[in-house]
Amino acid sequence: MIYTALTNKAMRLAWEAHRGQTDHGGVPYVFHPYHLAERMTDEISVCAALLHDVVEDTPVTLADLQREFPPEVTEAVRLLTHDDSVDYFDYVRAIRGNEVARRVKLADLAHNSDETRLVDTEMTDGERSYWKEKYRKAREILEAADAAGQGGER
Repeated sequence: MIYTALTNKAMRLAWEAHRGQTDHGGVPYVFHPYHLAERMTDEISVCAALLHDVVEDTPVTLADLQREFPPEVTEAVRLLTHDDSVDYFDYVRAIRGNEVARRVKLADLAHNSDETRLVDTEMTDGERSYWKEKYRKAREILEAADAAGQGGER
């Protein structure tokens, strides 16, 4: 992770926004965006990784973020925020054209696919199989775009 005034601001905001939330394994949720941020190599991507779920999962709005962060960060967060009325794979396809959002989403999919995170959950084999296939297909969409050159079609 890169530590700058901007990434520190994003870190503090993520910490406050996700306060009290836990993941499926009962672990404080904020560790998930921190894990993604650790895999990023530039300031904008670190901020986007830290903030990638705040609009979707907390009372923080995109307008709130736009007052505090540059457009490169907020555009990536906008793309990474899944609206339930939009088909999941259409949402993933929309991410393809933004290098920062694509990089963060690939890290998100990798972390969400780590079955060791589910050690303390009561997820059925069918549920695990569903999520594995969903994440595999999403990765395939994003990696095809990466191989074709940012946002390319497969």
